[in-house]
Amino acid sequence: MKSMTGYGEGSHHARGTKISVQVRSVNHRHLDLQLRVPREYLLFEEEIRKIMRNKISRGRVDLFINRLPAGRQSRKLELDVELLGQYLSTIKDAKKKFQLAGAIEASLLSQVPDLFHIREVEVQPANERRGLFIALESALQKLEQSREREGRQLKADMQSQINHLKKITMALSERAREIATKSAIAAGDGECSPRAEKEASDVGNLKGDINEEVVRLKSHVAALAAVIREKEPVGKKIDFMLQEVQRELNTIGSKIPHLPVVELVLEGKERVEKIREQTQNIE
Repeated sequence: MKSMTGYGEGSHHARGTKISVQVRSVNHRHLDLQLRVPREYLLFEEEIRKIMRNKISRGRVDLFINRLPAGRQSRKLELDVELLGQYLSTIKDAKKKFQLAGAIEASLLSQVPDLFHIREVEVQPANERRGLFIALESALQKLEQSREREGRQLKADMQSQINHLKKITMALSERAREIATKSAIAAGDGECSPRAEKEASDVGNLKGDINEEVVRLKSHVAALAAVIREKEPVGKKIDFMLQEVQRELNTIGSKIPHLPVVELVLEGKERVEKIREQTQNIE
């Protein structure tokens, strides 16, 4: 069992570039992937999504990829050699023609417009692909560990609530047998004290027995206990089974509006609601 909430990060150095990946997941009814990818890695986006879909089935997942050149410059200063040659040739001609003295200082070059320009170093994404996916795999692995860790805590709490539901179901089963016995007395099938006969008469006025509903309730609770032990995503399964448990409790409560039964039904609904709240966090 895994929670839908978690966090993981990973990094790798590839050809002088540091690649870092951060991934965060929170609750969501379906799988919702939100990627923030540098433009250099846009061609890998669909491949990244495929990997994430294979590892995560439910939740909103935010992925952030940062690319930081570490060992080399991402921009390069270049000198226009051809233009410089034209400047120097022109200056020499001017000195000769007008008989000008003095040497041409290197500092003069910095004042010449358009002689220098900055060029972005061309990135070869294919050279960094392996490093990107190493960082991604590391981040996703840590995310999974985080989700599994919280999932174990949720499972323990849900198991506790299911144990309470089992006790409630057993108590309802006893009530069902008691109601059946008193209904038989009310129908005149046995002798009893005046007090017992009065109680039997009160029960006999109820709509019917709840044995069938209690049997189904036992089955649903047992199935629920088995589902939370499964390793694959179980959030939707649990939600469906809780609906079945809720339905049987509602039927029992409407059939036998008897105070001891109603109290058990209300307690059972409270446990169902607590499990349902936890299910919102389960993948």
